[in-house]
Amino acid sequence: MRLIEYADDEMMAMDLANALAEDLTSALDHEDRALLCVAGGSTPGPVYDDLCDADLDWSRVDVMLSDERWVPEDHARSNTAMIRTRLLTGRASAATFLPLYMAAKTPEPVLAELETNILPRLPIAVLLLGMGADGHTASLFPGADRLEEALAPRARVLVPMRVPGQEDIRLTVSARVLNGAMAKHIVLTGSEKRAVLDHAKGADPSEAPVAALLGDALVHWAP
Repeated sequence: MRLIEYADDEMMAMDLANALAEDLTSALDHEDRALLCVAGGSTPGPVYDDLCDADLDWSRVDVMLSDERWVPEDHARSNTAMIRTRLLTGRASAATFLPLYMAAKTPEPVLAELETNILPRLPIAVLLLGMGADGHTASLFPGADRLEEALAPRARVLVPMRVPGQEDIRLTVSARVLNGAMAKHIVLTGSEKRAVLDHAKGADPSEAPVAALLGDALVHWAP
């Protein structure tokens, strides 16, 4: 893990967007297509506002979320809605979006179909993750019902996740697939999350799941 500190959120968003664009450009120099896997939530939003107009061949970029709540795209808690309005706009509107939701009551019956769309695009070329104050990343939550499965070395691409105290079922990309990314970035802000990160560096992933993703990651932090 390498930590990059910034003076403020605005500088971090601009510099991180540039880094992601450079990583995507490098990937497209060597491959016909590149898969960009991104986080939902509020922290990465300003990064997407800058990244969406990056000057690269977006028509050769596939975009997917690292995780999603099992709700329709027009639902208030959908991460997809935010990605469409803040990332898949401007030049980036030419990218292809790979959804993590289908119209089914639960993910299990359609899991194989969702994975079929993703498998030909792997490995992830560029990954951007966030981190919660409980040490979760993507939907790898401490105490979740299938966390052990999602952290396993031979985990499938997508793992449904039910988290105690949370209303929505979630679908997450497994740690195995996330760790296969050629360029891996994690973004976080504030002193509380910095303390969580410092703890996670020596923690068991079952207690702080982000620990499973820190190995070769670039961590971007602003106070």
